Amino acid sequence: MRETDAEAWAAADDLIRYLDADTIARSQAVLGRTQSEGQRRMNTLHGSGKLRDLEVSPNLWAAIALVTGGAGTALVGRPEIVADRLREYADLGIETFILSGYPHLEEAYRVAETLFPLLPIVEEGGVESASRQLRARVIPGGW
Repeated sequence: MRETDAEAWAAADDLIRYLDADTIARSQAVLGRTQSEGQRRMNTLHGSGKLRDLEVSPNLWAAIALVTGGAGTALVGRPEIVADRLREYADLGIETFILSGYPHLEEAYRVAETLFPLLPIVEEGGVESASRQLRARVIPGGW
């Protein structure tokens, strides 16, 4: 998440700047041996070979999952866009989000300062402040 969408996509691209086809192939071979259906689905996303093509839904980017296990996706965009996407997920019934980024500490501050003010967030045990509530927990070391 950055001040503009262009800056956000540049930061996302920067995260994967050292990934080459060989690195991805080695990682996918290891990840492909899992029995996890979720991981199998993540592995099938990399069809075109173009990392930027891994925007699997508006602002939802799955390139990190090419080399990390689990359902590693990222919301990419300016804070207003990320807040809109989180509200869309909340409307689908999702109440808890684990928000993480790289580097962890800097991104935790960025989320707290630029995203949280845009969302009706209730800490566990807190008083509900909106008809829809989102529970957010910043976990250093996230993914």
